[in-house]
Amino acid sequence: MHARSFGAARVAVPVIGQGTWRIDGADRAGAVRALRAGVDAGMTHIDTAEMYGDAEVMVGEAIADCREEIFLVSKVVPSNATRRGVARACEDSLRRLRTDRLDCYLLHWPGSHPLAETIAGFEDLRRAGKILTWGVSNFDVDDLERALAIVGPDRIACNQVYYAPTERAIEHAVLPWCTAHGVALVGYSPFGSGDFPEPASTGGRLLRGIAEAHGTTPYAVVLAFLLRLPNVFTIPKTVRADRAVENAAAAELRLNAAEIAMIEAEFPRGPRPKILPML
Repeated sequence: MHARSFGAARVAVPVIGQGTWRIDGADRAGAVRALRAGVDAGMTHIDTAEMYGDAEVMVGEAIADCREEIFLVSKVVPSNATRRGVARACEDSLRRLRTDRLDCYLLHWPGSHPLAETIAGFEDLRRAGKILTWGVSNFDVDDLERALAIVGPDRIACNQVYYAPTERAIEHAVLPWCTAHGVALVGYSPFGSGDFPEPASTGGRLLRGIAEAHGTTPYAVVLAFLLRLPNVFTIPKTVRADRAVENAAAAELRLNAAEIAMIEAEFPRGPRPKILPML
């Protein structure tokens, strides 16, 4: 599995990881098997959150005997993101995950509590050894600038944002900002939100044609397209072991310039939105 340096964490992390949003709505045993299959295939970057229902418990079960191999990420909801609230939320996540530390802890989206207070809570946890590093999620450039002004450079590990061929808004300003400041960009929901191109659509035919040329799947083509830029990671979610293995294999897929240009033309990024899209 290809890996890249993960922002301020300064550790090599697989470019394709595993998301866990809504896995608790699937067959529990099957979802845990999918997570394990992904780990075995090299997707040792696992992302979860306190608001994902029983996902943290399921992740804890899946990694119980391989925790040392895992780059484990969880997130605190903004309503819990006071300095003391961050500490309590982290302890609850650690308990559900059956571990003593997180490799990265994120603020799930900007909230009403002062960002400086949230970051102070993260720094308390870092000094206590409860987290290796911290980052943010669903932050636009203005939010990132506020965080940078509070902590200075080389402290924000990542910004996790919605990034799919059908939703490329982050390429306007968020991705360039993260690249310039050494912040890893982690794209969630890479297959979109119920809008993955239908096989008979123009986009679907394009992805299928490129996939056939490489002996792979349209989903792998999408992941390879998102990873064409050097600062990007992606965390697809699946509850199927076979799909997890397919997702992991996409890390080795290299699209040529013509294929990338065709995908960019078929799925244009459009104008920069006033509000950063998020799911």
